[in-house]
Amino acid sequence: MMREIRAELIKNTVAQLAQRANFVLRQDVRQVLYSAFRQETNARAKRILKAIIDNARIAKTKKLAICQDTGLPLVFLEIGQEVHIAGGSLIKAINQGIGQGYRQGSLRESIVRDPLLRGKPGFVPAVIHVEIRAGDKIRATVLPKGFGCENKSQVKMFKPTASILEIKKFIIDVVKNAGADACPPFLVGVGIGATQDYACLLAKKALLRPLDYTLHVTHYTKLERELLKAINKLNIGPMGLGGKTTALAVKIETYPTHIAGLPVAVNISCHALRSATKII
Repeated sequence: MMREIRAELIKNTVAQLAQRANFVLRQDVRQVLYSAFRQETNARAKRILKAIIDNARIAKTKKLAICQDTGLPLVFLEIGQEVHIAGGSLIKAINQGIGQGYRQGSLRESIVRDPLLRGKPGFVPAVIHVEIRAGDKIRATVLPKGFGCENKSQVKMFKPTASILEIKKFIIDVVKNAGADACPPFLVGVGIGATQDYACLLAKKALLRPLDYTLHVTHYTKLERELLKAINKLNIGPMGLGGKTTALAVKIETYPTHIAGLPVAVNISCHALRSATKII
């Protein structure tokens, strides 16, 4: 039996999520920041981590943007196949919701409609990813992606014979090249498999995974831990000023791929990894 969800509800939900994501740092991100602060031995790095934690606390309390770069908003929708969207266009509702949320939250206009000619920036359009799932609900997530870190993301098409060591070196080098420019400490999303474009999407989706949750230990879990350890030996540190906290987490998402290829994408997030989710 179909369940009707009004476009107006989707618009209002997206508006709420846009503000929550920009004002309230995810609990799991706050937890790894606290942990890094406790474990950091470099005095300067420790002061910077405290400033980052204090900034997040003030942003939440005063309903201010965690970062002045309020990002290009990505909207991830998992739509149940038994859902009927009524009363308007889904895409229009999402973009209206982003515009409403950003405008009411006094968030920065950062989107130029023509990537070459540029022009006056606005709030929309968002980048929208839709997946069809079983059920009669919609799971909506808003991820405002700042471009200081987005600019440092990379993808590489490896030969299928590439070794784990080659792949690890590529991922570590991407982080190393990001340096201070992408506002460390980082959260690193990695996508392995599928096609070139889908590997990039997997890397972004990896950033949505709870940092404190692992379903079961696999060779990818082991790889995540090895990468985090290696990255934190780079001594880039918080804001690039040294210390053992260059990254807070590494998360990997995978998908089957073609016998002739091995795409690997790395999506860097700054310490302000912002996303908010609601099920309607």
